[in-house]
Amino acid sequence: MNIYQLKKIFLCILLLSSICNSFSQNTLLSKNARISILTCGTGNESYSLFGHTAIRVSDLENNLDVVYNYGAFDFDTPNFVMQFTKGNLNYFIVNNRYIDFMNQYNYEKRSVYEQELNIPLALKQKLFENLAQSLLSEERLYQYKFIDNNCTSKVVDVINKTLNAKVIVKKTDTDQTYRSILYPYFDNHFYEKLGTSIVFGTKVDQMGTKIFLPFELQKSLKLIQYQNHPLCQENKTLIAFEEETPTSWWNNCYTYLVLLGFVIFINKKSIDFIYLTIIALLGLLFVFLGFYSSHQELGYNYNILLFNPVLFMVLYFWSTRNPKWTYRFSVLNILMMIVYFFFIITKIHLLIVSPILITNLIVLARLAIKHKKRIPIII
Repeated sequence: MNIYQLKKIFLCILLLSSICNSFSQNTLLSKNARISILTCGTGNESYSLFGHTAIRVSDLENNLDVVYNYGAFDFDTPNFVMQFTKGNLNYFIVNNRYIDFMNQYNYEKRSVYEQELNIPLALKQKLFENLAQSLLSEERLYQYKFIDNNCTSKVVDVINKTLNAKVIVKKTDTDQTYRSILYPYFDNHFYEKLGTSIVFGTKVDQMGTKIFLPFELQKSLKLIQYQNHPLCQENKTLIAFEEETPTSWWNNCYTYLVLLGFVIFINKKSIDFIYLTIIALLGLLFVFLGFYSSHQELGYNYNILLFNPVLFMVLYFWSTRNPKWTYRFSVLNILMMIVYFFFIITKIHLLIVSPILITNLIVLARLAIKHKKRIPIII
């Protein structure tokens, strides 16, 4: 089956889904209808590290059992990577048959939990209609934001809209920063943890007062009251799998330390030059992302004090054999890294970036010492 045929099948599925939902707008839910929040477990792929949130609408009398989720996007979007980086990539709501949805998570060996909403039938009907409207109108599209606009926050928004009040609010972990909340999700995914530690800026150091992760929503729903009773019934496990701990010969702290140790102990000009070039290029990337991207998490990134584009000046004067300015810019970078150290000393990612900080200091210190003007001694 070629790509063209696959696209035709995909379009047919979307068309059938739209037809189905055009009828669902006129469907009156029975008194036995159930609407629930589905919280899907984490996986080992980068897209599944945080889990997923969806809404299930079940009404046996209307032969209805569908799942709505806001996590879909089109890989065929022109300039997909740049659109995602910019923050202009359109995500959209889709619906699937409940059995198909569950089969997918069963195949991926990811647990699924259910919390049924304890709301009157009239509000169930209103929520159902809001979901159908979102699916068939311009509301189906939204621009993904890591904290402010994702599959979980959209579920919170549509339920609060239905209840005509900000009923669902965060009840746990409000005394932690977003960075601290995210950190455990990267356990056993070392370079993903390192990457997010250095690419995220000051926004993720704010207190995590918004619900933005599936299991945050699940925990908050257990504690929320609505009209003098719990908003949700007891959490129910639909499918459960033991979490598999991923193993990798390269994605771990040992390769990280070996590579940096190699730079420190080999002590060769070519190795130091390549290393500083990589660090400077990463800094240039962070500056670019800060200005180019509308993802607020990437802005005001103080990690550029460590991955500093000013290193290009060191490299330039070093390569042109100018000892005076090589020394001065080396010292300047060392001073900025000392400032960086005191800035992150209380932050959770201090430990993971410390080896890079130490390597930078050693490489620049020996470069400064080598190019420092020596005072002649007259005997």
